[in-house]
Amino acid sequence: MVFERHVLPNGARVLTAPMRHAQSVACFVMFAAGSRYETPQTRGIAHFLEHMLFKGTERRPTTRALTREIDSIGGVLNAATSKEYTYYYVRCAAEFLDTALDVLLDMLWHPRLNAEEIEREKGVIFEEMNAHNDTPRDYVDELFEELVYEGHPLAWRIKGVKDTVGAATRETFVDYMRWYQPGRMVLGVAGQIDDGLVPRVGALVGDRASEEPAGPATVPPVLERGRCVNLETKDSDQAHICIGASTYPLGHPDRYVLQTMATLLGGGMSSRLFQEVRERRGLAYSLSALSHGHTDGGSLWAQAGVDIRRIDDAVATVAHEFKRLADEPVSPEELDTARNFTKGRSVLQLETPQAMINFGLRREVLEGHVAEPSDILAGLDAVTGEDVQRVAQDTIGRRGLQMSVIGPFDDPSRFERLLEHG
Repeated sequence: MVFERHVLPNGARVLTAPMRHAQSVACFVMFAAGSRYETPQTRGIAHFLEHMLFKGTERRPTTRALTREIDSIGGVLNAATSKEYTYYYVRCAAEFLDTALDVLLDMLWHPRLNAEEIEREKGVIFEEMNAHNDTPRDYVDELFEELVYEGHPLAWRIKGVKDTVGAATRETFVDYMRWYQPGRMVLGVAGQIDDGLVPRVGALVGDRASEEPAGPATVPPVLERGRCVNLETKDSDQAHICIGASTYPLGHPDRYVLQTMATLLGGGMSSRLFQEVRERRGLAYSLSALSHGHTDGGSLWAQAGVDIRRIDDAVATVAHEFKRLADEPVSPEELDTARNFTKGRSVLQLETPQAMINFGLRREVLEGHVAEPSDILAGLDAVTGEDVQRVAQDTIGRRGLQMSVIGPFDDPSRFERLLEHG
């Protein structure tokens, strides 16, 4: 077993992954708290709070005081916000693990949330939004999720919108931090760790009370498709497209089938889309495919940057390859290649302490249990060609394709026809 799991009396969980060959540790704190836990009036606050926790604590009152302490041990301090979780981490030499823990938990439990710093940071967030919006390939998938989860907080962009970010006050952050409860928290450490870690974490975290806040609304397991195309008109020399279908929640039994389907479509240079869209037709330089699940919904999509003059051909070709998964059985040879590719990449992605603990934490936070890497490999081994066609017929075939597109276009019906007949 790679992971060891412990539950403290207040509900906080500790996940460890000893890696005896490592000389370093990756220390993470992850909460079941992301942008889906916002309200229409506080969109973007989860991501904004992530920024603000780096602005100082009662003991370390400035950003410089925090970062200097991590710099003094040669460590790396960072964080990230998603739609369903937020995490903070330090990577450092194993001998400095206690310093990393102390800094992380001080940030989380004792932030200053200074009003002047909040106002100053709004400008930073706005510039982050501007940079993001200037790079269409970075957010065309967000436009796609707006279709899949239309009318639900999962459709909202993680960075929020300027109006709600600009209106944030200290009270907005304090109210959102009700989601930062020990019962919604997992502290994970991977690398060279000793047997006394869990008691030390318990001393730091175990006496903090936990009160579970009310959860967010859920989406139905099977979503009714709304709009077919989400078009953002933008002057550009290249169009960015994202085509796919709504699928299943994160914990669905067919999760490994969907992962295999994504590989068949866009995993590696021998995948169907790479061969058909790039090699045979020269319609795109880069493309990818992904199966992405949330706790109560999911999607399978492919993304590409394409020539604006040949976008019709590109859309029709991608749509055709999606539909082929439902219409035609996959050959045993192609399935084996996709399976081995997915397994191989899974192994490569878990080589470092940071990757290993991040893998375990996401499952623990979102699903309430940790998955071993061997579970993933066994799940992929169990996928059959019949499974692929069955799931493709239920998702792509029955629910239909949707699409987001960014480029110099103004007629979404043009793309609706291509999706229907591609």
